[in-house]
Amino acid sequence: MKKYFIFFFCLFTFSANAQNSLNKKAQESFEDAQQYLRQNIYDDGIKHLDEAIRLDPKFQMAYIQLGDIYRRLKTYLKAKENYRKAVSSAPTIEPRIYYVLGESELLSGDYINAKSNFLFFQQKYTGNDGDFIHRTKKYILDCDFAITAIKSPTKYEPINMGFYINSPNRDYFPALTADGQTIIFTRVVDGNEDFFISTKENNEWHKAQSLSNKINTPNYNEGAQSISPDGKYLFFTGCNRPDGLGRCDIYVSRKEGNEWGKTINLGRAINSEFWESQPSISPDGSTLYFVSNRPGGIGGYDIWKSTLTNEGQWTAPINLGPEINTIYDENTPFIHADGKTLYFSSSGWPGFGDKDIFYSRIGEGGKFTTPINLGYPINTYNEEIGLIVTADGTEGLFSSNMKDGGFGDLDVYHFKLPEKVKPLQVTYVKGIVRDKDTKELLEANVLVIDLKTNNPVFNDYTSKETGDFMAVMPIGSQYCFNVDADGYLFNSQHFELEKIEGNKPFEFEILLEKIKVGSNVTLQNIFFDTNKYELLPSSMVELNILTELLKNNQNVAIEIQGHTDNVGDVKLNDKLSENRAKAVYDFLIGNGIEKKRLSYKGYGATKPQADNITEEGRKQNRRTEFIITKI
Repeated sequence: MKKYFIFFFCLFTFSANAQNSLNKKAQESFEDAQQYLRQNIYDDGIKHLDEAIRLDPKFQMAYIQLGDIYRRLKTYLKAKENYRKAVSSAPTIEPRIYYVLGESELLSGDYINAKSNFLFFQQKYTGNDGDFIHRTKKYILDCDFAITAIKSPTKYEPINMGFYINSPNRDYFPALTADGQTIIFTRVVDGNEDFFISTKENNEWHKAQSLSNKINTPNYNEGAQSISPDGKYLFFTGCNRPDGLGRCDIYVSRKEGNEWGKTINLGRAINSEFWESQPSISPDGSTLYFVSNRPGGIGGYDIWKSTLTNEGQWTAPINLGPEINTIYDENTPFIHADGKTLYFSSSGWPGFGDKDIFYSRIGEGGKFTTPINLGYPINTYNEEIGLIVTADGTEGLFSSNMKDGGFGDLDVYHFKLPEKVKPLQVTYVKGIVRDKDTKELLEANVLVIDLKTNNPVFNDYTSKETGDFMAVMPIGSQYCFNVDADGYLFNSQHFELEKIEGNKPFEFEILLEKIKVGSNVTLQNIFFDTNKYELLPSSMVELNILTELLKNNQNVAIEIQGHTDNVGDVKLNDKLSENRAKAVYDFLIGNGIEKKRLSYKGYGATKPQADNITEEGRKQNRRTEFIITKI
């Protein structure tokens, strides 16, 4: 007999009267049940216990054992029914019956009765089992929370994702790109876990297909995945693989053009001899959240994180600490595209009894705020895990075996996310990089820098096969956007997203111009205070990119040009534009560019790009440019 069942089946043998029945045939049926239960043959064991109770309706130990079995099988309605009969069947009641009765009531949503039985257990229990005592206190908090939360339900209408996504098999663990156009999820076919993918066109999902034979394997399970917002990197869990370090490890694959590349074990920095699973990658690709039962944690399974260094190495994982983890279990972390809001499941924070979904947000100093339960009926007395949230924050996706409208065991559902549990607003910039003249797709580096923090939110290469990119930008900052490729001038864009209304994405085609005499670039991220010509610190990102361009192309000479709008005195504008151009000139010389390759000139308001009637037009006209004068 397994230790787990020794605990359950022997725990309540507290008196001879509870163990034995005076009815000989009832006792024989009870003993016959033990033979099946020792082999974990529950159905036959239950039949014999039911027969024992039919022969002796006061057979308390048979009721207790039935309650234990049903509780082990998570059939809590039948468990509490039998525990209640155990309580009423004999005058002697072991206090721990009230604990397991309360737990069965809690896990079936009967919170008022559950609290009453937990309080009675607290009053009567004289033992010193710390687990009982601590769990009872925790369960009472759950009851209080649930009783209050149910009185204020949120609107919740889950909708099945349909037969192009779901199947008669188990479909679960959805992952979605930032634009909401690609979904990757796990499906179990003939006992094997693999990834399937579907794309959306004209607001309709295509029929899901197997992801890639470079990732899916016939002999091992792949699941619990996280897709980068641009859909280029897939982090996932692989179990019992020959290159694994533990039972389950975390792997990554990069999309190369239209095909997925070789899967790579993240190595000993992330994986260990223990269990690592359920990765979630931050939108900038710099932080990996995952679940592990490795030593040094707070509970059984905790959420950990590792960060990527500038050298491309993952750091030793750090436990998220008591701000997120409890002495119980936390799992299925999902870091939203805003880079700050973490959704996860926990059985430790106050909830509805089993695992609930919570969210926490990275606040000042990089610390997570106290987790907030998503509320009823998103959370219930059932186990809720595996929530992801769309980049626009409007919908949640999860898996469930809801009976109404389902196609199989588990299906993927979506629902409108209540306002109070939404993440921070984000948008994204999405496009394709081409040669300006030939329109051929280019392999180019796309760099997006948050000018408030000076940190990259995206830094990756497009492929020659697709030329596409997608970068997430949280609302509330300004962003420097640059695209460059060998032999081409870079493209410069600037996004001011501090006070944007809504989160409409930016989609456009980037046409890069080859380096040749007469080609020019408007430097959208060179900044000065009004009527001043001292370079602001936020200009350094783009100035460094320009410096790098000139160092990589030693035969190129440029003229730096300053421009203003037509507001104010003409002579003052001419002088201001010249001084601003000179400020860039001085910076380049100070960073190793030869004087003979540089010149500067102020053009004042003589070369407007737009009209000077509107502020937006005047803003475009106040600019710094450079033009290639010699090769």
